[in-house]
Amino acid sequence: MKEAHPDQIIRRIQEAIAAETGVRIGSEAALRLHAALSPDSASRYTTPGDEDSSREVTVLMTDLRGFTSISETNSARTVLEVLNRYLSRMCEVAVHNGGTIDKFMGDAVMVVFGAPQRGADDARRAVTCAVQMQIAMVELNRDQESKGFPPLFMGAGINTGHVMAGLLGSELHSEYTVIGDEVNLASRIETFSLRGQVLISESTFDRCRDFVAAGTPMDVHVKGKSKPVCLREVFAIPPLGLQVPQQEVRNSPRVEVRIPFTYQAVVDKIVMPPKRTGVVHDLGYHGIFAAVEPGLMQHGDILLELDLSLIGSRVDNIYAKVRSTTTDRGRNFASIEFTSLSQLGAEDIRHFVQMLIQGSPTK
Repeated sequence: MKEAHPDQIIRRIQEAIAAETGVRIGSEAALRLHAALSPDSASRYTTPGDEDSSREVTVLMTDLRGFTSISETNSARTVLEVLNRYLSRMCEVAVHNGGTIDKFMGDAVMVVFGAPQRGADDARRAVTCAVQMQIAMVELNRDQESKGFPPLFMGAGINTGHVMAGLLGSELHSEYTVIGDEVNLASRIETFSLRGQVLISESTFDRCRDFVAAGTPMDVHVKGKSKPVCLREVFAIPPLGLQVPQQEVRNSPRVEVRIPFTYQAVVDKIVMPPKRTGVVHDLGYHGIFAAVEPGLMQHGDILLELDLSLIGSRVDNIYAKVRSTTTDRGRNFASIEFTSLSQLGAEDIRHFVQMLIQGSPTK
């Protein structure tokens, strides 16, 4: 009989412990088991500089959307209770799919597939985990509502690539973790996800293209990358009968800004004077929410110019339609949808939004 690989033995031990206690052993305990089962190979896990510490993994990053506003409008006790309920449920889903919970970062969770134990289906299990997490969010929100708590919405990003894996720290404290550019990329991908979305890199898609139903490729500008990065949205996992619940009706991310712009009314396809000014408060790929001067008509057409000087650009000749108008404390606001603009202008707006999502208006 062929001898089982230590990774396979550890996985069986974890499954047995989870079945008995409901909790899988942690990454450090798994590392000690690996050393015990395969002493000759234990050293490859001790430092991230060893040649064998480089391995392919799939990293899943999740983060709550709008949790800051929940924190600001609820008591500390409520916030902690809600957060613990959310983290507990996400951990259950991650462990069920064989993921290693690497760390919590506030309301963000990092789960690794492929370390410490490798698997032939790491990318598939990571995507399955993310989809099941989004399904679990729907169930969690039903419970939230019944207890009078606010709803929670989560975005998820996944990337597959080679990382450095090993124990980091000292005798006082150490932990097994993965580091490298591919981990950073997974985090960047997560920032582009809307609430309820699961976005994956092309490298992840390549490893499970016959397993998932995903959207067409979309290029995004990632901070630190000279070329755009290709992403896909996961809609379902047909072989498992899983579907990502629809949570977000918007089809682009949006950022809060304070950008001056000018606009003119368009009547019967004629641009009318005078040129008026406003301030953009919310910017997306396809429109803005802005403070405007009195008199802007709902459902009217306008021609506008956007000042994107932070990336050295000014986008003009943007034709748009006023979808709605509101008044708040004596100030006038309008939701405006772009209807026609140049390809270069659209690319500049996308670039600008994507850089701001990552915390910087520059590359």
